[in-house]
Amino acid sequence: MPPLRSFRPESGYTETRRLERNEWTDISTVSVGNGSGTLDAKLCQVGGLNQNYTSAAGTSYHIQIEDRGPLTDRLSEELIRRVNIVVYANYGEATARIVYSRDHDYPDLRTAEHNAHIQREIKTLAGLAKEIIEEREQAQLRYIKRLLRAYHRTKDARHKAELDAQNALFPFLVSRAWAQIKEEKEKDSGGVRALENQPAARVYPLDAELRSTVMEIERMIQEVGRDLHRLKKEGSADDILLQTYRKLVSRAEESLDGRLPSQFNVRRLELTRQSLMTTWRQVRSRLKQQ
Repeated sequence: MPPLRSFRPESGYTETRRLERNEWTDISTVSVGNGSGTLDAKLCQVGGLNQNYTSAAGTSYHIQIEDRGPLTDRLSEELIRRVNIVVYANYGEATARIVYSRDHDYPDLRTAEHNAHIQREIKTLAGLAKEIIEEREQAQLRYIKRLLRAYHRTKDARHKAELDAQNALFPFLVSRAWAQIKEEKEKDSGGVRALENQPAARVYPLDAELRSTVMEIERMIQEVGRDLHRLKKEGSADDILLQTYRKLVSRAEESLDGRLPSQFNVRRLELTRQSLMTTWRQVRSRLKQQ
């Protein structure tokens, strides 16, 4: 199986982009604390955090961070310590959606010192989650502005339907977009073309198991791409393998492009996950042969 990778705990998560990209590093080289006492697994959970947050635009969010304790990673089949982040938009309303979800894995060190380290990480992750919310809202604001301009010119029903969906989820952002367009009084000659290349914000399934599958697919897309890049640099990545990866990523993105939680196809997600896992194993096997 591919080696388990995770964030380096000593990094402190000082960069928002590290959290956003969900970078993974080999945890076999990581050591945290020098505690001599080994704790029982049930004592290796420090709870978590539930925090409401209102963005600069006025959208209500809820940040939920949970220490899931020691568990076996489903992809690598190795023991790790996992912390999960879930961010809800419009929390407490009928239009509530999960707009961000990530797993962060640490070494399975069962000491009081490691528990204290995880507690510090949870507080740091909560602060960085707020930064990501603001960054994503700015990107979403630009998308909505392009969408408004495109609909104003074309009166396309698809643009209208997407605007309605955006207004249901981000009413404050739609209002701000309208206000900014009126202030700018600009003509966006490339609006429709730019819109086609700009995805809307991804939402995540409310079901925990299904959401876990989505996160695993996102993780494998990054892992396979990174390992393929290594193979390519070493001259061992053939065209067939590269084309297979590109096709898989395209299909995976389509599978993950649900605008509503109910739009995720369970069977398609599982097939996508299995295909990516097969390709990842092939790539890892070639890397071991180098």
